[in-house]
Amino acid sequence: MSKKFWNCLLFSPAVLGATLVASSAAVATESQSANLVAQSQDTSIEIQETELLAQVPGTNSANSVANAPATTIRQINRYGREGRNLRQPSLRNLNRARRKTKGQVTSVSQLSDVQPTDWAFQALQSLVERYGCIVGYPDGTYRGNRALTRFEFAAGVNACLDRITELLQAAIADTVSREDLAILQRLQEEFSAELAILRGRVDALEARAAELEANQFSTTTKLRGEVIFAFVDNFEDQGQYGTYNDNTQDEDQTVFQYRVRLDFNTSFSGEDLLFTRLQAGNAQAFNQKIAEAEGQQTFNILNRTDDTVELDKLFYKFPVRDNIRVTIAANKVSWYDFVPTLNPYMEDYDGGSGSLSAFGQRSPIYRLGGGKGLGIEYDFGCKDQYACVYSPFSVSFGYLAAEGEDPREGRGLFNGDYAALAQLTFTPIKNFQIGLTYNKGYFGPGNFGYDDGAATGLGDNGSLNSGFVGTGVANTIFGLNAELNDRRPGSVNIAQPVSTNAYGVQMSWRAADWVTINGFGMYLDGKLIGLGDFEQWSYGANIAFPDLFKEGSLGGIVVGREPYMNELDVPNGLSSGLRQDMSWHIEAFYKYQVTDNISITPGVTVITNANQDDDNDELIIGTIRTTFQF
Repeated sequence: MSKKFWNCLLFSPAVLGATLVASSAAVATESQSANLVAQSQDTSIEIQETELLAQVPGTNSANSVANAPATTIRQINRYGREGRNLRQPSLRNLNRARRKTKGQVTSVSQLSDVQPTDWAFQALQSLVERYGCIVGYPDGTYRGNRALTRFEFAAGVNACLDRITELLQAAIADTVSREDLAILQRLQEEFSAELAILRGRVDALEARAAELEANQFSTTTKLRGEVIFAFVDNFEDQGQYGTYNDNTQDEDQTVFQYRVRLDFNTSFSGEDLLFTRLQAGNAQAFNQKIAEAEGQQTFNILNRTDDTVELDKLFYKFPVRDNIRVTIAANKVSWYDFVPTLNPYMEDYDGGSGSLSAFGQRSPIYRLGGGKGLGIEYDFGCKDQYACVYSPFSVSFGYLAAEGEDPREGRGLFNGDYAALAQLTFTPIKNFQIGLTYNKGYFGPGNFGYDDGAATGLGDNGSLNSGFVGTGVANTIFGLNAELNDRRPGSVNIAQPVSTNAYGVQMSWRAADWVTINGFGMYLDGKLIGLGDFEQWSYGANIAFPDLFKEGSLGGIVVGREPYMNELDVPNGLSSGLRQDMSWHIEAFYKYQVTDNISITPGVTVITNANQDDDNDELIIGTIRTTFQF
């Protein structure tokens, strides 16, 4: 045997070490790579046969290959399926193949694929059988009757080279015949081009991985962002607050608003989550002096005009056991951060991908309370409902204080505004979920409202606290929980603290892949402490059409009644002038997914009998929302 051959053989493990990873991937998955062949035509690598092989460094490229683009993996899977149904060639087919190949190409290096009938395939197969070069697929099969790409075959050759090199280095070379060494040499020469190309690609992947590691934002944190641009107009005549406002002039103008969210998702163990959100924008609600929140858009919830960046949300979630998760709420945490709201497609946490309105996001029962505290999720039963005697269900409960950071008297975690919530969520049948919810709350004077615990009382612009959803009458309890001063003729500051007991039921039914139906109902029994009692209701339903006309797009219809005052029992005629006319929320929108990161959502929201008063005209809100996600 020539010295050149032995030197080549000694260098070959290092030369082909990069392809061993490709071999593992090819053997471990049923799908194989055609993308490599396609890309090889564009690879600017000068191939110099055997001389190049001696220059290949023997590095471990497992991480580089693991980071290959998803498109490459998909093409590997697609190509691998092409040979899945190949059968073992019959003797007749083999004879026919031999007759056809007479006088044709005989070198395997000129073939695009390596067929089971090729000399190279059979040669490698014999080496595998004698030296155990390839263990096989995870299911214990070898699948030796399938065609391989030249790159896959080169990986197999590399595996046998490594195995025989181990035998030689272990001083048991007698087990390797000269004939087998000659076969290996020929295979190495005929597949040297593929090995060189793989070498170049592995080097490129390693360089990219090194660059990513050097410039990555954090080893534990992922940054996600969302930017909303919105053109909005509110076509309405200024309504009335009982006998409070007689102004019928439309004061709202067409506006262009924006909101930016930056979410930092940090994990220290891979199972926990430290969530931090920064938010800024200029999207304020329309100037409705009647404290009306019906039809409010999700990006209006910020309600700021100074473009100030603020810490909008902060919590830490971690598992105690496989079925128990705990959430520590540090700032502005809402119930939806750890409680299922059962409103898929519409609910996107007041973001820019679901419903346009805050009412369409979730039941108003989840708007009562928020802030700092603790949440617990407990899953019962098994994950697969068909393997359980009882369907799987979960329990969520928590305690949130709106003023938990304030040490002053009458505030803090346990002496200020708070809400406690418990929910049972279960799945009686496939694609159908039900949630039963109870919410107990206490709100100081001027702080009651469906506002996620914002506890703002009198607004910065002099308007009443309107909450995020619901009529002005419901959020201010007809002005009895708002610091009205002289804003209402003949009134004084009679704001009272409020205690509430709210009960809710939610359901979600995925009727088909293209349609999901969601619904909810809420009843609230409240008490104006020292003054009287009241009742409020809210209910609604929506239909979501995912992937409508295009993958990623969404069509939606929302119909319901935002929280309204159904009954008010207070003395001294304080409820005089209360109107209880039926006010409906009707919304339709279509989110068109332009790209993976950009969507445009036109839509319209109509509110009839605004502020539960049929003397008010319809409130019509037109919106064109553009959402950028990164």
